[in-house]
Amino acid sequence: MSGARFFDTHRTWEDWVGMLLGILIAVSPWMNGEVNYGLGLLSDPGLILMNTAVVGILIIGLSQLEYIALRRWEEGCEMALAVWLIMSPYVFGYSTDGMLRFWHAALGGAVFLLATLKLWQDWELSDRELARHGQ
Repeated sequence: MSGARFFDTHRTWEDWVGMLLGILIAVSPWMNGEVNYGLGLLSDPGLILMNTAVVGILIIGLSQLEYIALRRWEEGCEMALAVWLIMSPYVFGYSTDGMLRFWHAALGGAVFLLATLKLWQDWELSDRELARHGQ
């Protein structure tokens, strides 16, 4: 039962994991080692690379904000960014082949699960308790 209590409290390591996931998202096109950044047959990767970098940087920034001043809207924004990252291969047309689709689905799912956990942990906290996070 002590393991269940471990997940009851928002801990700072969760914010650090969120920052790490943001870094992995931002560099994911260069991680897979495939030609054309893992985009398959898509010939113009510019918008996709920019989208991936922006989503990763925003997740890093939100995780840093949670580390400093915890608010519930930060987790909600992380969840929305995770859903956008999972949908990006279908929106931008690189969902048919290439490893980047897999990376975006896996990393987006991890961010979504982590943000859901943090939101669940913070749901019953008062504003005063949220302000004491990290101290």
